[in-house]
Amino acid sequence: MINAFNYTLPIIYFALVWTYGKAFFADKLWAKRAKTPILIGTIALHLLSLAVRAITFRHPPVTTIFEIFTALACSVAVTYYVIELYSKHKETGYFILNIAFFFQLASSIFIKDTPEVPEILRSPFFGTHVSSALLGYAAITIAGAYGLMYLMLYHEMKATRFGVIYKKLPTLETLERMTFTSVTLAFSLLSIAIFFGFVWLNRAIANPNYFDPKFIGTIVIWAIYGFIVIAKTLSGWRGRKVMILSIVGFLISIFSMTIINIFFSRFHKFY
Repeated sequence: MINAFNYTLPIIYFALVWTYGKAFFADKLWAKRAKTPILIGTIALHLLSLAVRAITFRHPPVTTIFEIFTALACSVAVTYYVIELYSKHKETGYFILNIAFFFQLASSIFIKDTPEVPEILRSPFFGTHVSSALLGYAAITIAGAYGLMYLMLYHEMKATRFGVIYKKLPTLETLERMTFTSVTLAFSLLSIAIFFGFVWLNRAIANPNYFDPKFIGTIVIWAIYGFIVIAKTLSGWRGRKVMILSIVGFLISIFSMTIINIFFSRFHKFY
């Protein structure tokens, strides 16, 4: 069943993105009606796959980088659905769910089964640390996507091209508001992840190394989003500067989760 999920989920995510693309670019009525139900079905199937993996191997499915990728894909889809539900803006799904698709595709290609894990990975502090970190990275991903959409719309308006991007995306003000909401969530959730990471680390590892590259990378990402929150709240930062920083933070987070996590980290790499 686990292998079946690995093969099926990328196909379903591709169908989901294709439906959102048809609704956005081709203005197909059937796609507009079907996209949200397909999103709900995709999330339900993905949650089931994570539950099956957790039950089968008796540990949370977040112990390797590619397990984290599939959990992150699900987190992005869930977070986007909540945003779509409450904001009533359904035009941005194509861009955000594309990211979830590529996370899941990479996971399905490279993921390996991990039936045995160190006992330290079964700690509730570890579960809270990872859960809040995943949701934080999902918020980072969505903030980066909204930042990119803002820049696309900004340059289209500046060039006086009023095509599908101009007609379908929310206004610059709405995109900026949605970006800042995602940034604030990312900063808050990363703060929780760092706190519980400290608690768990001191219980799990004797003489932990606080200069671990992954830890430093996380602090840098946290500081970037904290700076955005402070700069916008206290100094009135607006527009392109906030969007560019949100995209930079997203790119650094991807670098941290992949290159740093695989090749340089010590206590964030268990295999």
